[in-house]
Amino acid sequence: MSSIIRKYITTSLVVKVTMALILGLITGLLINDPIISIIEPFGELLIRLLMFLILPLIFFSLIVGINQTNIRHIGRMGSKVFLYYLFTSALAIIIGLIIASLLSPGDGMTLDLSESYEAPSHPGIAAVLLNIVPRNIVTAFSELNLLGIIFTAIVFGLAISALRDSKEHQASGDLLYRIADGLNEASFKVMHVILQYLPVGIFAIIATTTASQGFDTIGSLAEVVLVLYLALAVQFGFYLLLIKSRGLSVKQFSKAIRTPMLTAFATQSSAGTLPLSMEAAKKLKLNKSLYSFSLPFGATLNMDGAAIRIAVSVVFAANVIGQSLSMGQLFTVVLVGTLASIGTAGVPGAGIVMISTVFLQLGLPMEAVALLVAIDALVGMGCTAINVVGDLTGTVLINETETQDKQAA
Repeated sequence: MSSIIRKYITTSLVVKVTMALILGLITGLLINDPIISIIEPFGELLIRLLMFLILPLIFFSLIVGINQTNIRHIGRMGSKVFLYYLFTSALAIIIGLIIASLLSPGDGMTLDLSESYEAPSHPGIAAVLLNIVPRNIVTAFSELNLLGIIFTAIVFGLAISALRDSKEHQASGDLLYRIADGLNEASFKVMHVILQYLPVGIFAIIATTTASQGFDTIGSLAEVVLVLYLALAVQFGFYLLLIKSRGLSVKQFSKAIRTPMLTAFATQSSAGTLPLSMEAAKKLKLNKSLYSFSLPFGATLNMDGAAIRIAVSVVFAANVIGQSLSMGQLFTVVLVGTLASIGTAGVPGAGIVMISTVFLQLGLPMEAVALLVAIDALVGMGCTAINVVGDLTGTVLINETETQDKQAA
C-alpha cells in the first residue's frame, strides 16, 4: 500500500490531472444519480480547499512583493497590467465575432418563445470601482472580495514598507515583513499538500459535470460549442505568439501553465485556480510583486474566454431570429462586452451575467440565453481555462518588459 502511495506522489501532476479528466469523463457517462451523490462531495472539497488558500496567498504574497520593490515600480506595472487586460478582452471579442460570423452557428434553428429567462443584473462599473475599497477588512476577507483584498494588501504593504524605511520604526517594520514572508511560504507549503488531492477532486468534478450534462443536452447546440472552442483555440494560439514574439520559451511557458489551465477547465473558477496560477508564476521565476497583483486582479477583471463567449452567443442569437448585425451593433458588442466583463467574478455561471447584459443592450431575445444556459458548464470550462492562460501570459510579458526596463536603467 505504501508503495502505491509513494508511486502516486512521485508521478507527474500533469499526468495525474490528465488521467483524472479522462477517467472522470468515462465515469460520468456510465454512472447514475445515486453514485453521483457519492462522488460530488469530493469535487466540492477541492473547490473549498482552493478557495481556502486564496486569501493568505494573495494577501501575504502582495505584501511581500510590495516590500521587494518601490511605489513607482508598482504604479508602472499596474498600468501595464490594466492596459493589457483591456486590450486582450477587446481582441477576444473581435476574434469571437469573426469566427462566429464565418461559421454562423444557429442558422436554421428556431427559438422556443415559451422558454423564458430572467436576466441577472450586472453590478455596473461604478459599483465595481466602489467595491475596490471595502466597507471593512473583515467583510472583504469573509466575502472573498478579491479587489478589496488586493486594496487592503497594498495599503498594509506600503505601510510596512514605510515603517522599514523609517529609523524610529524600522525594527517593527522588518518584523512584520518577516512574519508576512513566513506566512506566505507556509501558504505555498499547504498548497503543495493540496496538490496531491487535486486529481481526486478534478475526477469528481468532471464525472459529476458529465453525468449531469450528457450528450443529449448539447445535441442541438453542438455547433455553438464547436465554434466557441475553435475561437478559444485561436485566442490560445495568439497568447503563444505573444510569448514567442518576445523571445521567450513557448515550451517552458506551456509546461508551467498546464496544471492551472486543466484545473480551471475542470473547476470553471478563475478565482479558485489562483493558488495554482501563482505557483506557476513562481516556477517561471516571475517578479513576486508583479504576479501577486496581476493574477488576482486578472481573476476578477480579465475574462478573455468569457469575452469570446459573448461574441459567439450574440452571433448565435442573431442567427436564430434571422437578424443581421450591423457594423454599429458589432462595435457595440466589442465596447459593451469589454466593459461588461469588468468586475464579473471568476466563478461558475458568471458568463451568463455578461451575455445577458450585452443581449439587453442589443435588444436580442432573452429566450436565447435560456438555450445557452443548457451548455453553460461545457462552454464555461474552456472559457475559464483561457481566462487563466490570458492572466499568466500577460504576467509573463509584463515581467519581461520590466526586466528590460531595469537593464536599460
